[in-house]
Amino acid sequence: MSEPTAGPVPAPPAPPVPLSALLSREELGLRLLAGRPGTDVHWVHTSEMADPYPYLLGGELLMTAGMQLTDPERYVARVVEAGAAALGFGVTPVYDTVPDGLVAACARHGLPLLEVPPRTPFAAVGRAVWRLMAEARHRELRRVTEAQQSLATAAARPDPVPAVLHALASRLAGRAALYAPDGSERAAAGRPVEPAAGEALGRLVRVLHTGARPASAADTAGGAHLAAYALGGGQGLALGLASERREPGDHTIAGVAVVLLSLLTAPHQGADEAARSAALVRLLLGAAPAEVAPLLGEAPWTVVHARGEGVPPPLGTPLVDTREGTVRALLPAGREVAPHPGWTIGASAPVDAGELGAADLQAARALRRARAAHLPFARHRPGGIGALLDPDEAAAYARTLLAPLPEPLTETLRTWLSLHGSWDRTAAALGVHRNTVRQRIGRCAALLAMDLDDAEVRMELWFALRWR
Repeated sequence: MSEPTAGPVPAPPAPPVPLSALLSREELGLRLLAGRPGTDVHWVHTSEMADPYPYLLGGELLMTAGMQLTDPERYVARVVEAGAAALGFGVTPVYDTVPDGLVAACARHGLPLLEVPPRTPFAAVGRAVWRLMAEARHRELRRVTEAQQSLATAAARPDPVPAVLHALASRLAGRAALYAPDGSERAAAGRPVEPAAGEALGRLVRVLHTGARPASAADTAGGAHLAAYALGGGQGLALGLASERREPGDHTIAGVAVVLLSLLTAPHQGADEAARSAALVRLLLGAAPAEVAPLLGEAPWTVVHARGEGVPPPLGTPLVDTREGTVRALLPAGREVAPHPGWTIGASAPVDAGELGAADLQAARALRRARAAHLPFARHRPGGIGALLDPDEAAAYARTLLAPLPEPLTETLRTWLSLHGSWDRTAAALGVHRNTVRQRIGRCAALLAMDLDDAEVRMELWFALRWR
């Protein structure tokens, strides 16, 4: 794999909310009747269905007043089978107290059960979860940003590879090691791991050199979370990580380290490649794009995003990054992009070096549009009404408008709007059942308090999603 390109660090997914944090909100008055408070909640869903299983995504705090609760044992079994995190039971208007049979069933199945007092609307519980998630996401974004700065500083030291490994191990509170193709350690930093975990990590690194040649692999062993990432540069090197906990932003932090280590270990670069690698490192270190533009070479540049299976498209550039299944490439002036069998491609408009960040977003949007419309290739479409808006103001408004939506609902809304509200085509594009699409869109409408049947509302949301 060629050297990865520098680019904006992707935002980590929204961290879940510990049930204990929700229980600690005195204004809600929630009481734990069964199960343990250590469960993580990913979102809130309300249902009065006798069997809510078909409408659950997993990880929910399911809220109900028990309107159709006739068989507590079967009801709880189905909720657990669907992967719900916890059950919230409102004691009004159907029941005055939580049924003993429901408490016993939740205790048997290990499903946390919360009593919701009459004074607490279900919507208030949902709002509290979203606020807690927003606070956790802000903390995680700050942690990722600080880690990126720490890694970039380490890369500028006289012994950059050990320094990057040490900074990474410190940030992840675990062990970071550089592995040779045969699975042996070349350098390592951080706390030692149990022998079983060390052997498992070595096997995981060797997985990266199998016929499929995945870019990353993950496992658990000996109570440790393990991950391995293939480095660029053609040396067959890999980064191995072991930690006691796995936070949502850890993959993003590891991705920054992979970029830096790939550049630092690349051998015998030619003058042009070395200059461009230096430019990329300087960008990661925070240099202004204008300062590194002469090193990158002749402008304009085109950013390309591609997803698919099989042999990647021949892009004719060494500036390529593969992260989370998406190939990202930086094409110099004069290079054309063409459709490639088995792949979906999105391309930005040609830009100067100072606009590469914006071009990266353009390519990402073009790729999403191509995938939603089942097209092999899409290019960024400049102009239009959106070009009349101030980007900063539009982005700020979009973030405020879409703040109530977690990422799964945001992506569903984006796809549904791009396919003109078609339930079947949206379900096919997302790989879910059409009823799941209906449930998610209904949830979007409730969280946003907007009528999604209104054409003006749809237009406003589409522009917000573009600027988000």
